[in-house]
Parts: sequence; C-alpha cells; structure tokens
Amino acid sequence: MCEISNCCETESRKNLVTEQRQSIPSLLEPAPYWSSSAVVHTKIEEISLNDYKGKYLILLFYPQDFTFVCPTELIQFSERIKEFRSLDSEVVAVSTDSIYTHYVWITTPRKQGGLGQMNIPFLSDKSHKISRDYGVLNENTGTALRALFVIDDKQIIRQVSLNDCMVARSVDEALRLIQASQFVDQYGDVCPVGPKIPRKKSVPDPKKYEEYFNT
Repeated sequence: MCEISNCCETESRKNLVTEQRQSIPSLLEPAPYWSSSAVVHTKIEEISLNDYKGKYLILLFYPQDFTFVCPTELIQFSERIKEFRSLDSEVVAVSTDSIYTHYVWITTPRKQGGLGQMNIPFLSDKSHKISRDYGVLNENTGTALRALFVIDDKQIIRQVSLNDCMVARSVDEALRLIQASQFVDQYGDVCPVGPKIPRKKSVPDPKKYEEYFNT
C-alpha cells in the first residue's frame, strides 16, 4: 500500500494518457483571464490576472495539496520570491483544491506535513475553469497538470511548459525564462542559449559572428 501523496501523483500520471484533449493557449497570445479566491500568506483574498498588469507573472499549476513532489518545488519558489521580484515579476501557484484545503496546508507546520509560511499566493481553481482555460486540466482526475506559464507585463503568454507530474520544476530555469523574455523586450533581438543572459545584442551579420563570440 503506497502513501496517499505518492498515490495521488501516480494516479494522475496514469490517467493522463486517456484524458480529454484540451487546447493550450498559443504563445504570444493574451493570457486567459482568471479571478478567484486565494490564500495570500494566511489571509483569504480575491485576486485576478489584472492584479499583475505591468509585471511578469509565473503561473504555476500543480496537481494537488498534501502530496510529495508539489511542496518541494512550491517551497523553493516561495523561498526565492525576492529573486523574482528583483525582475519585477511575481509567482502564483494554482491547483483545483478548495481555498480551505489551501489554507490548512499553508497554516500547518512543515514538520507536521504542511507548507508553513509561504510568500506566494495559492489560487483555488475549485470550479476547474482556470485549469481548463489554460488547457492543463486532467479531466479524469479533476486535477491540474504540472504546468508553468510565463506571462509578460502586457499579459501575453511568452512561455509554456508541461512536466511529467512526477517531476518537479526548476526555479533557476523559471528565472532564466523571465530574464530571456525581458532581454527580447528590451533589445527586440534573439536571446542566445546559456546559463546567463547576454548584456548585448546578437549580431545578424554572419561576417561579425566571430567578433561577437570572442568578446
């Protein structure tokens, strides 16, 4: 008999193969609007996509509260929120759990299986509308897939990624995606691969490639 945390994520993974196909919003198109209750620190508040106009937003879908993989990544995103805010960006976590389940998970100490104090909002998608609008709802289980959306300051979708629900996401990569998108915003130019974002524009002239890569 497996623990409930592992069972939830394993079942979600099994059911994914037969789940109803949905349409994920297209890149460089407006992000679907959402508004719902969220636990912000330890208070229940109404928040919406409009609250994040003018900032970059990481919309972090995850399968379920009180599971195993989810808290490992959510705690990391929360503990490094200052790094996101230094890029004028925010992080919002979303699942189909009720607002009261979110509240209990956040107010339960980590030593007792909860999250403890968190620095990011936890949005409740109890109606499944948000997950369905973003194309990440597992219709068989009623839970969200492990998906990440980067939404820019104009509320345009710049990045979409979907993980196997058993595999956590990288905070470093999420930060890099924001930096790369902001580089494109600033320079109107492609952003080369690498762990660090370049401080200068690339060179479209093939004759100058050698000079560019040697500096």
